[in-house]
Amino acid sequence: MSRILGVVTCSDLNLAETFIPLFEERAPGLDLRRPEDIDRPEDVRFMLTFVPTDDAFVPYPGLEAVFSVGAGQDAIDACPSRPDALPVYRLEDPDQALQMAGFCAFHVLWHHRDMAQVHANQPRALFERKITGLSPTARRIGVLGFGLMGRAVAKGLVALGYPVSGYSRRMPEAEPGVTHFTEGQLDDFLGQTDILINVLPLTNATRGLIDASFLAKLPRGAALIHVGRGGQVDETALVEAINSGQLSGASVDVFEVEPLPEDHPFWTHDSIFVTPHVACIPAPEAVVENVRRRMTSCKETA
Repeated sequence: MSRILGVVTCSDLNLAETFIPLFEERAPGLDLRRPEDIDRPEDVRFMLTFVPTDDAFVPYPGLEAVFSVGAGQDAIDACPSRPDALPVYRLEDPDQALQMAGFCAFHVLWHHRDMAQVHANQPRALFERKITGLSPTARRIGVLGFGLMGRAVAKGLVALGYPVSGYSRRMPEAEPGVTHFTEGQLDDFLGQTDILINVLPLTNATRGLIDASFLAKLPRGAALIHVGRGGQVDETALVEAINSGQLSGASVDVFEVEPLPEDHPFWTHDSIFVTPHVACIPAPEAVVENVRRRMTSCKETA
């Protein structure tokens, strides 16, 4: 029985070392190889990647699908050699969504309970207590983007007692406890959001979306938790909004340039919590299963 041939390639990650052994173990019907190990590129039917080189797709005219190893696919979509008709499948992993939900819940509590100040007080041996505004009902949470990740984030925060709103271009299936806003209601959504969580994908519509005018529509003293994609936030405008008091602070996990440059102002800003793009990281086994499921389905319907 012939195996389905695939190629693993990425400009900045050694995916082959992790995934080739896993495919051999968990998806024996799929033959995943490095580009240099492929004798007949025209036989390659799928690609596994995250950040492809500009010419990554040129050698493989028979590709039927390309798979991202993560939830993001913007680098694949932007690759100039990718055929427009070639379907791109990003990972949709329930465990990854749970990781995102827990990460965002931590940062909501960080901003709501002013934990940055508590942390700063510790080296000073300052036993300073905040005794008002501690109820989750005191902070209105807005989730910008309501796919798999956004829904998991909202569900977790509802369970903690926070009033939660969601925004997406189209009205999604209802989630208990979540008030939803849709296209044409973005300003209303922002105006009633005390802590904004951005989980949007990067598209032409979302690139540069969170700029000075966008941040000005939030209530004064609001906070931003940015776990979407680099390129969506005007980083200079974010610093200025915090310095002016328009925002009380931000948690930022994704950046325009990664790794974040050593001289970037985020590193030394007391009100910005920097994390190194770790809000959620999929298990490699989930990636393999995603590819196996889709490629097996394609083979059965061919």
